[in-house]
Amino acid sequence: MSKLANEDKFLDLSDYGRPFAKFFANRLKNTKITPIHVTLLFGFSGLIALFCIFQHHYLLAGFFIILKAIIDAVDGELARVKNTPSYVGRYLDSVFDIVLNFLFFMAIFYVSNASIWMTISAFFCIQLQGTLYNYYYVILRNKSAGGDTTSKIFEDKSPVALPRETQKSVDIMFRIYTIVYGVFDEIIHALDSDAYKVNSFPNWFMTFVSIYGLGFQLLIMALMLALNLIDSIIPFFVIYTFFLFVMIAIRKHYFKS
Repeated sequence: MSKLANEDKFLDLSDYGRPFAKFFANRLKNTKITPIHVTLLFGFSGLIALFCIFQHHYLLAGFFIILKAIIDAVDGELARVKNTPSYVGRYLDSVFDIVLNFLFFMAIFYVSNASIWMTISAFFCIQLQGTLYNYYYVILRNKSAGGDTTSKIFEDKSPVALPRETQKSVDIMFRIYTIVYGVFDEIIHALDSDAYKVNSFPNWFMTFVSIYGLGFQLLIMALMLALNLIDSIIPFFVIYTFFLFVMIAIRKHYFKS
């Protein structure tokens, strides 16, 4: 099942790993490997990237960051081809993402000349960027005919557990998810509280917004590591937040309910 109806599909610059994800998901379809196993694997790839940063092997670090981004797409694709959607898996995936993002920035802080406050600011900024992308994307998916509605526009209550998962495990993962993402969701919703009323977004606009997708963010980070621009990564992601306000302004001015 696709996340979007055909007319709502757009060039997602952050989703370059999708062809690889579909290939590997189809190979794993009839195995005992579950989407959660794949989520754990992308976490492991992220940890290898962290080790490489600490060892100043920046080219290798960039490789494993890209590998992490590609594997990150496999778990969701595997859940779709096996028809085994899971709230636990979705929340675990998101929690792993934010933890690894924080660790990436802490590792870059350790090996660069950045201050701790600039590093924390960069982490905060990259999460705001990703939250805006997810906000608009989830709105589009929920409004798209036959779109994927596993993700909700407003994560304000724990969802009812799906088959093969317990309500207790869903409730626990939902609580963790809201703790680590809640503040970013609240800020983005406050900045663009009426976006959910829009029935659709133009494809070109969603392509623009996709520069804030995690995959594209990690691609930028990996390229900057490979080019040995270690001291520029943290200030770059702070400045990169400028486009957030541009995107919101475009949405409010041109795409209304």
